[in-house]
Amino acid sequence: MCSIYQRLLGADFEKLHPKIQERFGFSSIDKRASIGRGIMEKVWYGKAFTLPFLYIGTWRNIMFPEQGQNVPFTIENYAYVDSFGRETVTWVRKYEFSNRLRRFDATMIYSEKRQKIIDYLGTHQHLAVEIEMSVVENGGMHLRSGNQYFYEGWFGFKFPMLFSGYADVYEWYDKQREKYRIDVKISNPIFGDLFGYSGAFDVEYLHVELEHIPEDVKPVREERRE
Repeated sequence: MCSIYQRLLGADFEKLHPKIQERFGFSSIDKRASIGRGIMEKVWYGKAFTLPFLYIGTWRNIMFPEQGQNVPFTIENYAYVDSFGRETVTWVRKYEFSNRLRRFDATMIYSEKRQKIIDYLGTHQHLAVEIEMSVVENGGMHLRSGNQYFYEGWFGFKFPMLFSGYADVYEWYDKQREKYRIDVKISNPIFGDLFGYSGAFDVEYLHVELEHIPEDVKPVREERRE
């Protein structure tokens, strides 16, 4: 079974740097986890009016109102099949600020219906985001967020982008430093830059039986709509 990212990119997956292929190329049958550890050289947020939205994000481990430099962090990617039979990859980021630990949780699936990657944000998969992916010139990966949908029980709607932001994520391998690099910026077409971070990390690959995937990296609730 190929990974959800191979499925989306098709032949373009082979254009990725081999180290990036390794990061994005495993699925649940591989029983493999990618654990990244490194330093966020900069974590930032935009103007003061963004703070209430960032505080709200902490309720479900989506975003947070801290900023800083040289912040230790980890990123945990586990592949498994969720309760709806969907191939799923965790994206659990942990940032060790001086006064507290912050998390940004997400799970990605491949939607047969939309023929896209869907990124479910937070602990309860309230927010579903369509993701476009492409290969950039240095062999890295570019992820760009698109339409967003909010779900709570029977209630759901397309989230108005006036009150949200578009995310641009670049991940690549720095051959000179022999480290993975990441740069993230979330912006709103009217209000400008909202939140972001950039840094470097190393990756350790672990063999993990599916029943031993830590429960705290999985969502509390899974949402079947996509």
